[in-house]
Amino acid sequence: MGAGLVGWLQAMPLALVLVFFLLAPIVMIVIVSFWGATEFSIYPDFQFDNYAFLFGSDVTYRVFFATFKYAVITWALTLAIGFTVAYFLAFHVRSQSMQIALFLLCTIPFWTSNIIRMISWIPFLGRNGIANSTLIDWGLIDQPLEWLLYSDFSVILAFVHLYTLFMVVPIFNTMMRIDPVLLEAARDNGASGFQSLVHVILPLTKPGIMIGTIFVVTLVMGDFITVRFMSGSQRANVGRLISNDISLLQYPSAAATAVILLITVLMVIGILLRFVNIRKEL
Repeated sequence: MGAGLVGWLQAMPLALVLVFFLLAPIVMIVIVSFWGATEFSIYPDFQFDNYAFLFGSDVTYRVFFATFKYAVITWALTLAIGFTVAYFLAFHVRSQSMQIALFLLCTIPFWTSNIIRMISWIPFLGRNGIANSTLIDWGLIDQPLEWLLYSDFSVILAFVHLYTLFMVVPIFNTMMRIDPVLLEAARDNGASGFQSLVHVILPLTKPGIMIGTIFVVTLVMGDFITVRFMSGSQRANVGRLISNDISLLQYPSAAATAVILLITVLMVIGILLRFVNIRKEL
């Protein structure tokens, strides 16, 4: 009994931190989502008007569809790039010091702000930017490509640039735990490199893939600043919908949208966790 009490007392500081900085804000958002609002003020109330307006608007469904579209495409691209980079670092770079050096090289973009890295694409992709100028000089195109910037292409490109490392790290960490004896056994049994990849490396890397997927999907679905800048305010996702409501001081509406987004993200994470036991990797 005494040991149990000591355990509770030791866990109390962390529990208080979680309550005040995680649970309390979420509870407040849920409460505010049921409040009412006018053009000039908000007032405490218990009503479903915000949710009724949210689910009754076609804009909501289009915005959520766009959010899922960005998340799925970004996930697929970051997975392909992240798995390739992690595979190269884990199985083709023999020196541990070189592995560390190359891995640190991947983190260099994170030494600057996300916004700076994102905005740096604008002069590159613009109508008179480096990409269009180079393609015209090479004779590949006759006039600038308008879709390079302020489009879904530029939004997804920025997402991939910003969040690929969140896929590389967990996959690389999982690959480094694979026993080399398993790969040697596969080769001794006549397995080709592709067969070893599919039947040995890929199944053992599944936890890292799922962790990276959770990181990338949640970050993309909650992002709004990237969509705003890289689409020239011509595209929208759920994060931008919340940001617009906040700028208009419509906090109850923003809170209701945030609650729906939170539930959606939790459902996605719940589905992903059914495919792998993440606790074994933590």
